[in-house]
Amino acid sequence: MLALLIQIREIIARWWSDFTLQTRLMAAATLVVSLLMSGLTFWAVNTIQQDARLNDTRFGRDLGLLLAANVAPMVGENNRTELARFSRSFYGSTSSVRYMLYADEDGEIFLGIPFSESEVQNSLTIRRRIQLPENYAENVDEPMVRQHITPDGEVTDVFVPLNHDGKHLGVMAIGINPNPTVVVSSHLTRDVTIAVFISIWVMVILGAVFNALIITKPIKELLVGVKNIAAGNFKQRIDLPVRGELGELILNFNEMAERLESYDEQNIEELTAEKAKLETLVSTIADGAVLLDTDMNVILTNPTAMRIFGWESSEKIIGKNVLYHLPDAVKIELTRPLYQLASGSASTELKEGAEFRITIPDPINRTVRILLNTVLDQYRENIRGIAITVQDITREVELNEAKSHFISNVSHELRTPLFNIKSFIETLHEYGEDLTEAEKREFLETANRETDRLTRLVNDVLDLSKLESNRRYNLEPVEIIQPIEQTLRTHRLNARDRGIELNQDIQPNLPAVLGNYDLLLQVFSNLVGNGLKFTQSGGQVTIRAYLLEPETTHHPLPTQVRVEVVDTGIGIDPEDQQAIFDRFFRVENRVHTLEGTGLGLSIVRNIIEKHHSQVHLASEVGRGTTFWFDLSIYQEGASLFGEKPTVQDTVEVQEAGLNT
Repeated sequence: MLALLIQIREIIARWWSDFTLQTRLMAAATLVVSLLMSGLTFWAVNTIQQDARLNDTRFGRDLGLLLAANVAPMVGENNRTELARFSRSFYGSTSSVRYMLYADEDGEIFLGIPFSESEVQNSLTIRRRIQLPENYAENVDEPMVRQHITPDGEVTDVFVPLNHDGKHLGVMAIGINPNPTVVVSSHLTRDVTIAVFISIWVMVILGAVFNALIITKPIKELLVGVKNIAAGNFKQRIDLPVRGELGELILNFNEMAERLESYDEQNIEELTAEKAKLETLVSTIADGAVLLDTDMNVILTNPTAMRIFGWESSEKIIGKNVLYHLPDAVKIELTRPLYQLASGSASTELKEGAEFRITIPDPINRTVRILLNTVLDQYRENIRGIAITVQDITREVELNEAKSHFISNVSHELRTPLFNIKSFIETLHEYGEDLTEAEKREFLETANRETDRLTRLVNDVLDLSKLESNRRYNLEPVEIIQPIEQTLRTHRLNARDRGIELNQDIQPNLPAVLGNYDLLLQVFSNLVGNGLKFTQSGGQVTIRAYLLEPETTHHPLPTQVRVEVVDTGIGIDPEDQQAIFDRFFRVENRVHTLEGTGLGLSIVRNIIEKHHSQVHLASEVGRGTTFWFDLSIYQEGASLFGEKPTVQDTVEVQEAGLNT
């Protein structure tokens, strides 16, 4: 509003500057004379109106007292029928009375003319209409006169107390219309004065205004055009047949508008392109991103954040308050920091970037790392929004837990043989002279067994580390019977000592399989070793190998060889079968019968996976266990290398906690 007034003042100042000095003096003299004459006329009119109001006041006061004296006995006798008749007769006989109201000593109106019965019953409405003063009850002996303006003209309100036989009965209010002759006279005088004033000014400045209007219209058009340009409407043009300097100004304005329109279109295209790049970049990053304004409304989000927070689509979340749509666990942690950042009351550490680690149970159990950063304006003074970065660290947490668990298990497994070795060696060192040769030999044999156990554990850990790394193994044609027979020869003596029968059941003329001889030999050795360990004397351990018949007609010829290692041992409980291939998991953890590193089956699983297959088991407690896996038959042109290292392989190595 202030700017508009300033613009209007500037326009009037420019318009006034177009007049000559003679015209200005004439206009000033005319203004002074017209104001003087108008002032005198209005003073006279006001004097007449004041006298008319005074006469109306006196007339109303006298008339009210006269009516009160006549109606007081009727009110005192409670003869409201006669009171109504008298009042209507009096009201109909004169045009000076606008209304007549009667109220009791409590202010409740019981009769009103010309008001309807329903309106009479509403005492508050009538009291407000006649403006009965609140302190009227303090003086009930003298009438009170007031005047107020209505749409039909000024009305004199007269409030006359009704007293009879020394008793206050209530109040009578009458409205007196002004003297019509005085009103018409004052209005005529006022209208004539205004007409004379306007006529003088119209006659004096008509010539000057005619010349000014030629300039005013183009200036107004220019003013409208400038406002539109300032508002961003660069399509504004002015088309007026004006010549001279003003015409040149309009021409330059149109050229300026065309250039601004061209620049605006270029800027919009650039901004649109940049916005598209930003949205594409945000949508493709692996971390979740959410941009909020200072009112916590979502401005931008990407698919990763929507997936983590369980949002259905970005269209439903854009423009909504993020606190109403975040998971409960996240909402509890972030509500206070978000409001502190938005209000600018956050601590320095929070403003520079806050990190929260939160576990979200829904829609799936995951752990996330949330980073909060403020978005500042170009002057880096005011906060324009808040950026939320969401990282799914569920796998990282699991890897850390697996790594901690692995280190804990390795430390425990290493500590046991080291403690035993140290104990027996210290005993030999300190009490060697007091021990017999048999005791010394027993202590040394125990230390030797614990050293072998420690060596096996270290070798198994190294083997597992190699298998779970990105190392590539050569796969070549292998006659499956060769590693099987070598394994049986290696364990035959151990089986004979335990009273266990070692067997092989190999289908004749098996084709070569695609594999690594040393790795397959380690698989057979571990599986046969486990079978011997958990099989009682008189039992059997058998290795079978046979062609696996194709299940579909798409492969009419066999493409895989199935290998089975079957024992008649103690078997594995169903509750242990899911974890049997985990690191350091041993059945003897439950039965406490035999020792081992707990890494053998984990090594077997990783070796078979390097051969692009899976190891399976079937077991029944008390009857034995069968491990089996399938190997692909070697074909000309098949890959002679293991699985190519990928990002997934790297992740698996980290998950294992083995960095080699």
